[in-house]
Amino acid sequence: MPNMRWLLPIAVSALLAGTGLLRAQPLDEAQRAGRAAASFPQADEDYFREMDNGVALTPEEVRGRNMWMVWTGGNDRFWDGMTKSTFGAFDLLKIVTAHPGQKADRESRWDWLGVINEPCFEKAAGPDPARFGLWLDRRRDDCPADPFANAAKYPGVAVGARGKTVPVGSYYGEPTGILGLRLFPNPDFDAKAARDWDPERYYTDPAYYNRPELVRPYRVGMACGFCHVGPSPVHPPADAAHPQWSELNATVGAQYMWVDRLFVYNADPANFMYQLVRTYRPGAMDTSLVSTDNINNPRTMNAIYNLAARMAQALRWGKEEITGPERNNKQFNDFVSSGPLTQFHRPPGTVWTPHILKDGSDSVGALGALNRVYLNIGLYSEEWLRHFNPVVGGKPISPIRIAVAQRNSSYWQATERGTPDMARFLLKGGQPDRLADAPGGQAYLETDAAVLDRGKVVFAETCARCHSSKAPAPPANAALAGCAGPQYMACWNRYWAWTRTDDFKAEMRAIVQAPDFLQDNYLSNDARVPATLLGVNACSPLASNALAGNIWNDFSSTSYKALPSAGTVMVHDPITGEAHSFRMPAGGRGYIRPPTLVSLWSTAPFLQNNSLGPYEHDPSVAARMRVFEASIGQLLWPERRKKDAVLGDKVPGVIDRTTARSALIIPAGYVPEPLRRLQRRLPRLFDPDGGITLGPIPAGVPVNLLANLQPLAESGDPTQIAAHYLRLGRLLLRVKLDLLTLPDDAPDETLRQHFADLAGPLLALSKCPDFAVNRGHYFGTALQAGEPALSDADKAALIAFLKTF
Repeated sequence: MPNMRWLLPIAVSALLAGTGLLRAQPLDEAQRAGRAAASFPQADEDYFREMDNGVALTPEEVRGRNMWMVWTGGNDRFWDGMTKSTFGAFDLLKIVTAHPGQKADRESRWDWLGVINEPCFEKAAGPDPARFGLWLDRRRDDCPADPFANAAKYPGVAVGARGKTVPVGSYYGEPTGILGLRLFPNPDFDAKAARDWDPERYYTDPAYYNRPELVRPYRVGMACGFCHVGPSPVHPPADAAHPQWSELNATVGAQYMWVDRLFVYNADPANFMYQLVRTYRPGAMDTSLVSTDNINNPRTMNAIYNLAARMAQALRWGKEEITGPERNNKQFNDFVSSGPLTQFHRPPGTVWTPHILKDGSDSVGALGALNRVYLNIGLYSEEWLRHFNPVVGGKPISPIRIAVAQRNSSYWQATERGTPDMARFLLKGGQPDRLADAPGGQAYLETDAAVLDRGKVVFAETCARCHSSKAPAPPANAALAGCAGPQYMACWNRYWAWTRTDDFKAEMRAIVQAPDFLQDNYLSNDARVPATLLGVNACSPLASNALAGNIWNDFSSTSYKALPSAGTVMVHDPITGEAHSFRMPAGGRGYIRPPTLVSLWSTAPFLQNNSLGPYEHDPSVAARMRVFEASIGQLLWPERRKKDAVLGDKVPGVIDRTTARSALIIPAGYVPEPLRRLQRRLPRLFDPDGGITLGPIPAGVPVNLLANLQPLAESGDPTQIAAHYLRLGRLLLRVKLDLLTLPDDAPDETLRQHFADLAGPLLALSKCPDFAVNRGHYFGTALQAGEPALSDADKAALIAFLKTF
């Protein structure tokens, strides 16, 4: 038995990390350079005026859209560091540049990555000597200058080498040719880095570009628009690789983005990290990949529609209590003294909030939810990264404190100041995209009034209780208002029982049949629905980053943290298919808020992870309708859904499996020094070049069998912490010894048996033992217990009505 005396210091360190006693509180680059928040006003040029179907904006809303599109808040520092955290696999500078040996340039970028090429640029003809030999998109001569790159109006942060070996530039950076990504001079690119820089080797020589000490001349920052700009459903681009401004929408979501190819740019199937991120279907990503909760739970990048109606629904059912550091979130009342926006906060600790994330965890107010996103994409990374190990995890997580950011980060302060205008833009800009307004859309719409009327009835009786913000006033004992907290499941059960009554259905039919039903309707109740009722894959509602004491502690309400268990779900062994029960833990996990059905025709595939339905890399109306018809068919006729390639009908859907023999590859330059010292004692652990390859992992292994392994003890009890690490240590030792004893030429069948033998102990340490990704949401079918099944005619009528959304 190995010596486990190292467990005690790990347990003590975990406890100390949770208290924050091990942490300093650094200044961000702006404060280090003496820049106050007031020196970062949001831009006022209406540069994007042709976007968003030409909606007219006020000056405040213009500033808000500019913030959405180009404000990165200093997160270029973080994304530069992510190259090291992913062992060189993720490099945004290579994404925005092009070289003949790379996967994609401007002409092929849409097809390969699904990112949006910014109008007014053309493909790089060669290396640019004025920009350190990089192959950057070139701005066309017939286009006006990018106003946000104006360093005189928006002077950048003069820190490090900026102003010496590289220019200072603008605090908005320069456009890259990809919307949402901005280019900044790297303050670490000093004279020595300039001497060492070789642009050709940067593109072609792994021994050069995988060095952790390599300093690139630029860093790339990310704005919100990168994950939210997409082709307009009602004004689709004639050429998606070369869109016009009028063909783009800032809030429809990046539903065509191949996030897996962004994070592992060389798309090498032999890299297990690629096998992990390829479970992100286009338009979906795991937003907790960086501040990892060790649960692989990719989620769709949803469109933002009818936000005003969503805020009205928050007043109805979104009451939450915030205490302690949660109260440091800014509220509308901090910026608005009168009018409807002042209704969402009652000092000191009551908010009425929409539930932003799919698990309903962002629950401290709309502004707090928007501000949190900026931290999650790297703002104030000086402090944020001290609370966890990005991507790889393995380090106890502690909360990032809003109070620290408010004190030590000018970028955070400037973001808080700008967010109200951004909220104003989202309220105005997120208007529905109706199929009737799309070119050729009328041809897809039902003209038989009787069919549509029947569809309305079916929707009222089956769907509206979750998918309408217009609903009957519930009786006092069935209201969800003020129920967030430990009594929530009791409230929910009473509400759900009421929605099954004849009285509810009669009132709901009248509401749906009213001519103004779709006007200002969010088409969701925005409530937390127990995952046990929905039956969808449990990994998203099991997300743990917003739990008490975790990274987003300050951004989730006390009410959320007091939620009870949602009950028990059935999960299936990924090796045998055997079903067994799994009780959802309490404390916030276990719930999903229903997505809006606004513009449903344009947003397929469906479910929280885009797993239900096919995918077409084509934003035309015809392609969207093909995908919608197939996806809604799988939703309402579950027998049409894809089955697992190995277990078939033994499990209720597809299990994401490795597609090739793979390994976790750590290049020599990224092997931690303490581990490198073991090379003489454990030579078989290392490759000939000094790197480490952990594997082989055969094709056909369930990805989440490994990806959901719990490395950290979720307890404050030192005894339980030590016991967890003892179990984990024994498991990893067994895995490693088994791999070392296998012959190098072992066939995949032998390797799969090896992992099958390990499935039991791996599942015992799994944070989410649910593997079928396209299961659940069986309402209207015979698979939904306690609910009537619809006839085929009723399903067809319902689909006809849904197309009008």
